[in-house]
Amino acid sequence: MRMSMREFYSITELTREFDISTRTLRFYEDEGLIQPVRRGRTRLFRPSDRHLIRQIMRGKRLGFSISEIREIVQMYKEPPGEVGQLKLMIRRIDEKRENLRQKRRDLEETLAELDLAEEACVERLAELGVKT
Repeated sequence: MRMSMREFYSITELTREFDISTRTLRFYEDEGLIQPVRRGRTRLFRPSDRHLIRQIMRGKRLGFSISEIREIVQMYKEPPGEVGQLKLMIRRIDEKRENLRQKRRDLEETLAELDLAEEACVERLAELGVKT
């Protein structure tokens, strides 16, 4: 049977599929992002949990914090629902994008300063008669 057609997934299956640890899944559970079904000590994950894990992983790759991911997930579950979630996601993406652009500007400035510092060192070494 295809994975997307299944009723439940084990913690082992999901850790392998998403290349994450069981501790990570338990953390997401503790944070209220996923709610696996419990059968004794066994956690069984529904397709909806699997989908949320995929979204969490995507959010992490995009640089979102757990609290930001939680906010986006909660928005979907409560009014205004998916429309609100999508609008929030667009705002968060814009914020992340601007933050990354600022970091790029800061990096470019730092690289330019390093170039100037290196140039000054090379010039001083030349004045001292030392070859580089």
